[in-house]
Amino acid sequence: MSEKGLEHITDRIVASYKTHGGINHIDGTNLPSKEAVVGITRDLMRLLFPGFVDNDVIYSRQVHEFVAVLAASISGRLQGEIVKALQYRTGPALDATQRDHEAERLTLEFMEALPGIRGLLQTDVVATYEGDPAAISNEEVILAYPGLDAIAIQRMAHVLYRQHVPLIPRIMTEFAHSRTGIDIHPGAKIGSYFCIDHGTGVVIGETTDIGQRVKIYQGVTLGAKSFAKDADGKIVKGIKRHPNIEDEVVIYAGATILGGDTVIGRGSVIGSNVWVMQSVPPRSIVYYENEQLRIKPQKG
Repeated sequence: MSEKGLEHITDRIVASYKTHGGINHIDGTNLPSKEAVVGITRDLMRLLFPGFVDNDVIYSRQVHEFVAVLAASISGRLQGEIVKALQYRTGPALDATQRDHEAERLTLEFMEALPGIRGLLQTDVVATYEGDPAAISNEEVILAYPGLDAIAIQRMAHVLYRQHVPLIPRIMTEFAHSRTGIDIHPGAKIGSYFCIDHGTGVVIGETTDIGQRVKIYQGVTLGAKSFAKDADGKIVKGIKRHPNIEDEVVIYAGATILGGDTVIGRGSVIGSNVWVMQSVPPRSIVYYENEQLRIKPQKG
């Protein structure tokens, strides 16, 4: 390409920055680095599952040093990304010193949450192993099951979400989404012993509340019925839009459950490919019969 032709293209691209300004970030404050957040997330998985993610064996005599070095690296990098993210948090603006102090506090709080997250993940491994007859060991679940990857990353991102850290939690869960095909918003509340079997195409919305010992199969959507709008026609954000799934519910492949006022009662079974937009009593079975949705009590 000639120098003149390249100059013409350059001029046109630069001009588009003015006409299509909504997708520029020129002269703006520094954004968190997507690449850095992904790197931090990968290293966090090393802390959560020591010996599973690293190529080399980690011996017990090395564990303290391994954790100390890795935790220091993660916390330093995460704090730097949170400093940048805090510029995009709603509410009173913070000056540079305040952002530094707040990022330090949030990072410490997040790192202190990791042992508790590991405790929850142990229950998820147990639920997956016990709930899948094809699983031969906990090691296989941790190494090979995409559902566990997605849950682990979401549980970490959820802590940052609850701390009102902008941008970073969603970057983390979208990284998991790209790896696993499972899309769990960082805002979703998820109880212990959670299992996603197969997992591809699962979508769990921001205000979903999932109880304990819930099992979900591939293609399940826990979504919103519709989006409320204000007087100007803009979508209202921050309201309850997604369902509550009570304890010990099983949701089979392809089911869609919608609505912030929809509650799936404890111990219910949701059949494959059903479309549910109403609450379901405890210990119900939901299925299609002659193209009609049926909700019946379970026998026994």
